Amino acid sequence: MVKRRMLKVLLITGALLGATLVWTLFAQADDKPGGRSIKGAGTTMVEGGTGPPSFTPLLTKVAFHWHGGEGRFECLALAPSASAGSPGSGNFDTNVMYVTGEITSARVRGGTAVLRGTATVTGVGAGADEPFEITVRRGGPGATLVLEVSGLTFREILLEGRFQF
Repeated sequence: MVKRRMLKVLLITGALLGATLVWTLFAQADDKPGGRSIKGAGTTMVEGGTGPPSFTPLLTKVAFHWHGGEGRFECLALAPSASAGSPGSGNFDTNVMYVTGEITSARVRGGTAVLRGTATVTGVGAGADEPFEITVRRGGPGATLVLEVSGLTFREILLEGRFQF
């Protein structure tokens, strides 16, 4: 009886250690040169737009790539120049923010990737060498991206395009 119990404990312990080792190797591979490729591009809509009081809608053109320990991130936020309900209010023709920068680290956990780096920001939140973090859920339309930069958080829903890794 004791041998059987000891065997079960050893088997469970071995399985847990093996799973931990595999998980660690896959997680570390994301940050190593030649590791996982993460990329995406498309058009998103920012949830809540500019927020109160005007709630002006915002569309973004976003693109990013990470592979071999290197990557870039680009995000152009556009708003309509005409106010809601007036002619032209559906034309997203005003550049309200542009974020361009180098991705310096990436981590994948299941269907989510977290990319970090520094960027130059123009327009809203303008600054140089601003740290940023993007959290991306893989997929096509309906996938999400959260951008944190310059003390601001933008929750975005992919309308067209694809985020993959």
